[in-house]
Order: sequence, then C-alpha cells, then structure tokens
Amino acid sequence: MFSSFDFASVWHALPYMLTTGLAFTVKLTLVAGFSGLLLGCGIAMARLSGNRVLRAAGDAYVNLFRAIPLVLGLFAFYVLVPYTAAWAAGSPTPVAVGATASAYLTFVLFESAYFCEVIRAGIRSIPNGQAAAAQALGMNGTRTMLYIVLPQALRKMLPVLLTQFIVLFQDTSLVYVLSLDDLFGTASKIAQRDGRLVEMYLFIALFYFCVSFALSSYVRTLQARIARAG
Repeated sequence: MFSSFDFASVWHALPYMLTTGLAFTVKLTLVAGFSGLLLGCGIAMARLSGNRVLRAAGDAYVNLFRAIPLVLGLFAFYVLVPYTAAWAAGSPTPVAVGATASAYLTFVLFESAYFCEVIRAGIRSIPNGQAAAAQALGMNGTRTMLYIVLPQALRKMLPVLLTQFIVLFQDTSLVYVLSLDDLFGTASKIAQRDGRLVEMYLFIALFYFCVSFALSSYVRTLQARIARAG
C-alpha cells in the first residue's frame, strides 16, 4: 500500500484545501465559538438566576443539546428547519435554508450549551464573599457580576474555554455529512477524485493532530502559569 504512496498528490491539492477547506473550517470555528460563547453566557446567567422560570428554561436547553449527538443535530436542522420555517411563515413549500446556514446554526446552539456549563462552573468557583463585599460597597448585582465576579471567573476558566475551542475545531469535520467544503470535506473529495485515499486521509489526520497538539500544549502551559499565579 505504501509502496505507491504519492506525496505529490497532496502537494498539488494543498492550495485548494487551505484556501477553501481550511478557510471554511477556521471561519466556522471562530463564528460558532464566539457566538456560542456569548449565547452560553446568557444561558449561564439564566441558570444562575433566582427566577425559577428562567432557571428551568436554561436547564432544559442545556440538557437537550448536550443529550443529542452533534451529527444528528446537523441532519435534524438541515432536514427539519426548512419545514418548521415554512410552517411558521405559512408557506406551502419548505423555506430554503441551505447546508451552510444549517451548519452554523447547529454549531452555535450546541456550543452554547457546552460553554454555558463552563461559564456557570467558573462563576460558582468564585467565593460568595467577593459578591457580598462588592454589594456592601454599594454595587448592584449587574455591576458586581461584570466587574467583580466575571473577571475572576474568566481567568480560572480560560484554559477550559480554549480547550472547548479545540474540540470545536475538531468537530467541524462533521459538516462533511452535509457535503460542505471544510478541510476534511475538500480532502475527501480530492481523494475520491484522484484515487489517493491513503495520502489525503493520512495528511488530514496528521494536520488535525499537529494543530490540536500544538494548541493543547499551549493550553497546558497557560494553565500552569495561572496555577503558579495563584
């Protein structure tokens, strides 16, 4: 099998895989990551709220999306959203959503559920005395959260947030099931076209490993620095 290994096939396909596939993968990772982080922060506030309705809604949201496999979510949004949108709009035909929009929507919703738990755990790790001291100085609940609790919690949960971004980067390869041109999708199409499955799949595996390993090493270094700083 390896006697006919042709690295030149990977070299010739590399510009297309990087400019098209990797570009889409990075864009999806960043958009879904930061959008999910913002939405997850709001859901975390709801789960920590004293309002039982908000807390129940946040619990239901997180439990729902953490219990469904991501690949199933991609299929569900791609197939069901057009019909749901048509029902909501009173349209007799399905509303065109598209694979790209379905991928973005799915990843944002799923990631927000995971980021919510990270943020909630980070906030709960801050001693209650911090908030009590701020309120004793006349700060209201919102200002206490923004200026006292969240900055300290962010410092503690930063390594976990970055780790979740690494996991998200790896999970973006699942959009292959929607025939989108992410990094794995472009490599797979070229592999099928040129009959170079071993070369392409081995290259993609090594690429994901190198990127994820480098980022994970940085996260471990950052975590050690935070631990030393107290």
